[in-house]
Amino acid sequence: MCKQVVVVPMILVALTSVALRSAPQSSQQTTPPSNNTRTSKEELQRWMTELSNWGRWGKDDERGTLNLITPAKQKQAASLARTGQVVPLGHPLVTEKGVDAPTPYALQLRSSPANTIATDRQDISPHGRIFSHIDALCHVGTLDGKLYNDVPFEDAVTADRGCVRMGIGEVTIVTRAILVDVPRLKGLPHLEPGTHVYREDIEAWERRARVRISPGDALLLRTGRWARRAQMGPFLNQAAFDPSFVPLLKQRDVALLGGDADQDGGSVVPGFPNAVHRIAIAALGMHVLDNLDLEAVSDVAARLNRWEFMLVVAPIPIKGGTGSPVNPVAIF
Repeated sequence: MCKQVVVVPMILVALTSVALRSAPQSSQQTTPPSNNTRTSKEELQRWMTELSNWGRWGKDDERGTLNLITPAKQKQAASLARTGQVVPLGHPLVTEKGVDAPTPYALQLRSSPANTIATDRQDISPHGRIFSHIDALCHVGTLDGKLYNDVPFEDAVTADRGCVRMGIGEVTIVTRAILVDVPRLKGLPHLEPGTHVYREDIEAWERRARVRISPGDALLLRTGRWARRAQMGPFLNQAAFDPSFVPLLKQRDVALLGGDADQDGGSVVPGFPNAVHRIAIAALGMHVLDNLDLEAVSDVAARLNRWEFMLVVAPIPIKGGTGSPVNPVAIF
């Protein structure tokens, strides 16, 4: 899907309107993910401890890897805004059911023609495989009932107030982002369902793009998911990171992980569900961006031959929220 790229001298990010578009519903693919990862439940359990950031920034820390985004990193990110080109990374909200969209977005318009006033009620369940969203640190915990930094799940997540700790309400992110474009690396329009992206793919892309993921960066993976969906219809078993890559997140001190699909869309490890989310969020304390639309930003990056850019992520300040719909912007 095409997006408008604009040049502006100043950036104001606001949730003001929604473009309602939907993908075709033909050729729906429902093959479930398969257990063909390079790792195992036992190795993932070990990484939960070996890669852990618990206590790294103090026993009461609730920011996790956002602590890696220092003022110096933000200044570096700002220095990348050279041309003024702004590219939105949120996908238009899907309004029709599909195998990947069991609860599509719904808008209820309320209008008063006599007074020329229109309002609406918006209904969205942001988590899952269809809406661009950011996960809070209270979203996923360990398999023994703990959230990031050894916080008991029941102490942070309440039925009446939502996440009283580590919710999304206080999160705003400005940092340098690196786009890892694996279809472009492999000379493909998109990756096929079930494709796993491995550490060597990331490192091969770094060599080709002449960039290196460094502390405080956001790592964004393009699989071409939305290009494939627009052409062939909704599908499951999306291409995504293989869980075996997660040590790189700690070794490079990545601050934020994101991509154009659900980060666990293409793999299942028996006994260790949602492996990438679980290690990133619960062990590392890393917020995760799912279902971004990286088609337009890939085109701009290729034209400029620049695979790094300033990234601004401004979730809705939902008090107690486990996450938020989001429309991040890339600034070149």
